Amino acid sequence: MKNILTIIKKEFARFFKDRRLILTTLILPGLLIYLVYSIMGSGLLEQVQTDKNYVTQVYTINAPDSFENYIQPALDAAGFKTKYTNIQTTEKDQILKDIEAQEVDLLIEFEEGFDEKVAAMGNQTGQTAPYIYMYYNSVKNESQMAYAMFEEAFTQYESTMTNRFDINPSSDIQFDLASNEDITGTIFGMLLPFLILMFLFSGCMSVAPESIAGEKERGTIATLLVTPIKRSELAIGKITSLSVIAVLCAISSFIGTIASLPKMIGMEGGQMTISYQFGHYIALLLIIISTVLVMIGLISIISAFAKSVKEATTLVTPLMILVMVVGIIAMFSEATQVGSFWMYLIPIYNSLKVMGNVFSFHLPLVPILLTILSNIVFSVIFVYLLTKMFNSERVMFSR
Repeated sequence: MKNILTIIKKEFARFFKDRRLILTTLILPGLLIYLVYSIMGSGLLEQVQTDKNYVTQVYTINAPDSFENYIQPALDAAGFKTKYTNIQTTEKDQILKDIEAQEVDLLIEFEEGFDEKVAAMGNQTGQTAPYIYMYYNSVKNESQMAYAMFEEAFTQYESTMTNRFDINPSSDIQFDLASNEDITGTIFGMLLPFLILMFLFSGCMSVAPESIAGEKERGTIATLLVTPIKRSELAIGKITSLSVIAVLCAISSFIGTIASLPKMIGMEGGQMTISYQFGHYIALLLIIISTVLVMIGLISIISAFAKSVKEATTLVTPLMILVMVVGIIAMFSEATQVGSFWMYLIPIYNSLKVMGNVFSFHLPLVPILLTILSNIVFSVIFVYLLTKMFNSERVMFSR
């Protein structure tokens, strides 16, 4: 045990005494993620929103009384600021050019005698309905928004003329029985497991190749191998210390993601409900620790085969691609669905599944225990394999 602690202290000293390493692996990832995600979220929100004081320029041809009596008041009541200009058909081509040039937002052309033809139709079938043409420019946000607003207004107006029954007409009754907690859990259960997995893997990638392949490349690992320390103690010490550092790297990235998530998904107004209990945090912590042990074990074994840090990084790339594919598959599976128990014996995938459960406010005890225990078993296997590799002179001293 003393030798294991010595190896752990050595790895910690190597990492925490290097200010450049601390900056690039602990501070910058979380800070950059927060800045990039926040800027992206704010930018995307601005792209889909329009200026509240903007006055939409709408031109009409053959505007009927129903438009002035129903459509315009409805949109005005909704706070949609619009300037209406009625034109003749001869001016249509010029207005279309203005819309194309993004100088005008919308042109609405009604069929002549629109109201009379609508009234004449009544409940009869087989007659051609009078048309409404709406010309807009989807590149301009205000034009796109105007089109969407008027289309919705016309649809509602049409339903009032042929209405036979109403679906969920009352706004005072909650028809969608999903709680805010359920909605938040669904979002988090889909996004966060994949993000956490990528952050954990990035943290492992940033420390494991340097610690093993880097020492092989510099020849310093030979000094450790000729000491009385057991190879198993060396393997356990390496994996334990690297796992702690990788978790710290992941925590930095995770904090940056959580801090920027409200801006990223446009929920800055306090509408997001987060009410995780103590058990959720404990389960998540144990899952993350066991997952990091598996990842560090895999990357350490690959790094032990490599002759340099560059080669180790190259060899780990296929594993990274595989982890991403598994993460994407798990992202689009039902987060709250427990599924078959054998799924929780598959490394990486099992962690994604149970993290999805936890973030969805579920704590399925058996799947969580299966995941943690199977990850620990795989970690022990990886320690054993790494010990065998440390015992192999052909592997450790190959140049």
